[in-house]
Amino acid sequence: MPVILIANPKGGVGKSTLSTNIAGYLAAQGHSVMLGDVDKQQSARRWLALRPSHLPRIQGWDFEGDQVVKPPKGVSHVVLDSPAGLDGKRLKTLLKLADKLLMPLQPSLFDIQASFDFIQRLRELRGDEDSPKRQPELALVGMRAKEGTLSVQQLQGFLEGLEVPVLGMLRDTQNYVQLAAHGLSLWDVAPSRVERDLAQWAPLTAWLDARKA
Repeated sequence: MPVILIANPKGGVGKSTLSTNIAGYLAAQGHSVMLGDVDKQQSARRWLALRPSHLPRIQGWDFEGDQVVKPPKGVSHVVLDSPAGLDGKRLKTLLKLADKLLMPLQPSLFDIQASFDFIQRLRELRGDEDSPKRQPELALVGMRAKEGTLSVQQLQGFLEGLEVPVLGMLRDTQNYVQLAAHGLSLWDVAPSRVERDLAQWAPLTAWLDARKA
């Protein structure tokens, strides 16, 4: 059962946007999906509350405490939306659960610095005796990217210097805001309405679908 953790210690980078759309994608593929909300803001939980009942079902999971727990039987995929400031025991707990870790970041100096520090922290944990021996597969994705801007160019330069797969840049569009307000994902509306965004998600969904050899 794949568990996808969306994590970045920086707040406001688009973790809930990624989490809800990933859950929506997996549900649209016919999977039995559970969306876990580890964030105190409960953005993913509120999104689920708005989701129309006729759409592919996504179960909610309120993750509490620092103990590793297992999802109910019958769940095939889990998506975990994590809080800002993730570190310490809570981070180690989530790393034990996760098969994949997707880290969103925006084209700003503060996001770049926080993301670099988090990647270094993840690498340090590999040698920590208390950390899980099996580390999740890590990848990055740029969020709210405005094509042709200096900030996006700086972000691309930063990403090129990391030894981490980059799954692309998701554009800055009101589509995500408008869909989230109704409990929807890109895969819950007519493809023609979000055609450009679906194209940007192609590398990301391929990564989600891929399994380790």
